[in-house]
Amino acid sequence: MRLEGKVAVVTGGGSGIGEATCLRLAHDGARVAVLDIREQAAGVTADLAGGGLAVQADVSDAAAVDRALARVEDALGPVDVWVNNAGIAGSAERVNARVEQQIADMAAGRPFSTPLDALAELTDEEWRRMLAVHLDGTFYGTRAAARSMTARGTGSIVNIASICGIEGCAGFPHYSAAKGGILSFTRSVAKELIQQGVRVNAIAPGFVETPMATAAMSETLRAATVMQTPLGRLGRPEEIAATVAFLSGDEASFFVGETVSPNGGFVTT
Repeated sequence: MRLEGKVAVVTGGGSGIGEATCLRLAHDGARVAVLDIREQAAGVTADLAGGGLAVQADVSDAAAVDRALARVEDALGPVDVWVNNAGIAGSAERVNARVEQQIADMAAGRPFSTPLDALAELTDEEWRRMLAVHLDGTFYGTRAAARSMTARGTGSIVNIASICGIEGCAGFPHYSAAKGGILSFTRSVAKELIQQGVRVNAIAPGFVETPMATAAMSETLRAATVMQTPLGRLGRPEEIAATVAFLSGDEASFFVGETVSPNGGFVTT
């Protein structure tokens, strides 16, 4: 197994891409620590991963992330792989309804009759929470992992972004900003940390069939998304997990600061 004996931490490991990643890394031989703000969900994934370690942690809290790392290393040993996956979708009901109307206008050959108004109606609290979980959480996790890994001159950090961070997703400026920030952050710290033996890369998935994505998209929006994806379907969490596993292992030794985007052809770079 490619990750035999490695210690891997996955934030947001209680469901979706995070859960699939925990299972894949465990399958590849890693000892997995599942971090999630929902302790019960972390425990379920840890059990599915063959007895991994479940740790409750809010990634938007720097002290909580540092405590989580200390607990993992006390229980399993030094961390070799850290995956910053935790995220939130935010409220999408208003945008969904307006996107559906715009789709109806397009189908009828009419000009848009309903503006999205996502930016105008976005609250300070929604903006700050989105960046706190995604961007701050990635920073706190990367910093904590780097402090441990650079002391040993080895390690791999994988940050989960999104195609919204590559091209921007209309109606979701806060999510797009957070994910775009992750990509730039990844490129910057990758150039720094590789000098100390630590590789940092990012994954920018397309639209993936997860509980979070399902909750954020109406059926109409989901169908429209599938139509825009040349492969003709949404992604599967296991497909993203396979990409994480690749970037985590030695086979990706020449990948530094890269953005890998499994997206079914929705975006090509």
